[in-house]
Amino acid sequence: MNKKVDIVMEAAFKISDLPLGFTAKPGTTRKFKTGDWRSARPVLDRAKCVYCGFCYIYCPDGVYRDMGAEKYYQVDLDYCKGCGICAHECPKKCIQMIIEEV
Repeated sequence: MNKKVDIVMEAAFKISDLPLGFTAKPGTTRKFKTGDWRSARPVLDRAKCVYCGFCYIYCPDGVYRDMGAEKYYQVDLDYCKGCGICAHECPKKCIQMIIEEV
């Protein structure tokens, strides 16, 4: 059962503050910092990165940002859920999933 809840977003809050079963209106997910769901975070070894963009392409939440001239992608940990798809798909294995400290 999903509950529809109207939330006025004056300031960022943790996803854990939402009621169980909460569903958001389409297009509002950038307002919710969902990174606190994560149990592991991706860490990029820039020395091994070949700037292929697989992390950017395969990330289901679109948390990677192209740093352009610097030739690497940066993860936005405010929204990364730690699924590890980026690390799995990286052909050079330059992304390691590191367990989060509680």
